[in-house]
Amino acid sequence: MPNILTHLIERQTERYGRDRVAFTTIDIDSRSLVPCTWGAFADKVLHAAQALATIGVKPGEAIAILAPNCGETLVTDFAAYRNRAFPVSIYATSSAEQVKYIVNDAHAKAIFTGNQAHYDIARAILSDCPDLGHIVAFGSDVVFASDDSTSMHFADFLAMGAGAAADCCAEVKLRTSAASPDDIATLIYTSGTTGEPKGAILPHSCFDAAIDMHKVRLDTLSDADTSVCFLPLSHIFEKAWTYFCLTMGIRVDINTNPKEIQKAVAVARPTCMCSVPRFWEKVYSAVQEKISSTRGLTKIMFERALATGAKRNLEYVRLGRKVPWLLEKQYRFYEKLVFNRLRAAIGVDNGRFFPTAGAPLSAAIVEFLHACGINIIIGYGLSETTATVSCYPSVGYEIGSVGTALDGIQVKIGDNNEILVKGPTVMRGYFGRPDTDNSVFTPDGWFRTGDAGRFDENGALVLTERIKDLFKTSNGKYIAPQAIESRLGEDRYIEQVAVIGDQRKYVTAFIVPAFEALKEYARQKGISYTSVDDLVNNTEIRRFIAERIEKLQKGLAGFEKIKKFTLLPREFTIEAGELTNTLKIRRPVINSAYADEIEAMYC
Repeated sequence: MPNILTHLIERQTERYGRDRVAFTTIDIDSRSLVPCTWGAFADKVLHAAQALATIGVKPGEAIAILAPNCGETLVTDFAAYRNRAFPVSIYATSSAEQVKYIVNDAHAKAIFTGNQAHYDIARAILSDCPDLGHIVAFGSDVVFASDDSTSMHFADFLAMGAGAAADCCAEVKLRTSAASPDDIATLIYTSGTTGEPKGAILPHSCFDAAIDMHKVRLDTLSDADTSVCFLPLSHIFEKAWTYFCLTMGIRVDINTNPKEIQKAVAVARPTCMCSVPRFWEKVYSAVQEKISSTRGLTKIMFERALATGAKRNLEYVRLGRKVPWLLEKQYRFYEKLVFNRLRAAIGVDNGRFFPTAGAPLSAAIVEFLHACGINIIIGYGLSETTATVSCYPSVGYEIGSVGTALDGIQVKIGDNNEILVKGPTVMRGYFGRPDTDNSVFTPDGWFRTGDAGRFDENGALVLTERIKDLFKTSNGKYIAPQAIESRLGEDRYIEQVAVIGDQRKYVTAFIVPAFEALKEYARQKGISYTSVDDLVNNTEIRRFIAERIEKLQKGLAGFEKIKKFTLLPREFTIEAGELTNTLKIRRPVINSAYADEIEAMYC
């Protein structure tokens, strides 16, 4: 059976006609959606496929994409599939060294770049990448180097493909017809928190299986739905979700600027959207701030609405129980006066459900969102498993869990409580690293996730910690830092947290405050300051944050609690190497960069 993705655009054009919109680009400035129809999409894919063949890209070879989300990325992906080649998406925030590493590791033959900075990186590494022969710039305003006679803009690339020689066109047709589920669809490079990134080999069969599994689990979705493409397409969660949406005929609205996601959602008003917990943590903090600033009847209305929403949505709807008549009537009242307005302010007033994964999201936030009628579907997966391993079912999901395994995926708990996975969505291995197979697969073929977990009494999977991320204090106690960081992330005055404690007497942390919220607090309390440094060093501010941390740690064991903390005057960034491209903390970098501050917390 031919794979789904190779023929997808052509098949959907036949199904929907040339004039139906396949995807849009979100224009925040004009608050509009710039459409691309299935017909235009199909034409561009064909021309790009013929252009790839013209420049010499062959079946089984890689091309690299270094760009923020844009329609051109999707066109390039599907053009590669028509040639039985495979795209390797690189995070747009990557440094030149990171780009060079991936381009060389994948032996990419061409690189497609976004803006001027991305072209400049590609041009700078060209001489150090022996397999790299071509640069194609998506941005029409990219200015090529004066001595660059080989690079081209994407419009010219498409024009070259449209005018390709007859034998080249025939070759693309031949390659497309010979496509196999065993062909590589992409390499997803791990974020490299503890070492060099590795390219997880995901053949087309992995995506075929993932798409079919999601059709079963998410059976209420239809081509009447719309989705915002929010996470980078270099992230397996977004790539697999976007492919699933296109397969379902769901219109994909592409956000091109990740810093403007809240504005983009407000413009597109999607019915569904995959995201990471940080988006919803910020939503929660903003709503909590709004609630805390209200007084009198308005505050009472909020509180009663939340209590009613929690009772209806968590005690009845979640469990598939019939909602009592009076409770339903009360909920509809608050739906009209409170929840509809709240969801409209966020941009999710049309929302049906929102898959969320990639890091822990506290149960308190999940319960709050469900009480407001925002249907968060918590899931779990990895790059190596083509994203989803498990997620909430539509009925009977357990708050605090990551749901149940998709049909066709086997999950069991191995040594050290490690979660083991087997199924058709599991990667083939790491590209060019057959020596790692023994370390990531058990002798009988189970993929070792590196995450620890358990099954609850209802069969739902519960994550407990990241095994490689576990600390062991000098007193012999194990600490799961991500769980603590997730708790503190609930607070509207806390933006980032890095927990410290490996081989130490007690747990400490670096806290990056939410500076705007903290400045507002300082103004309210009459705390004078001239800079962010003044704020983080202010005794009253430190006391205030300490009180909030203590409340958030309620229920933790004594040895798990943060005993001392340092407020930092700036955020951790990808550029400084402190965060991975998926915004995970790089503890070794932070431990090195802030060694003096860490020692001071243990004096």
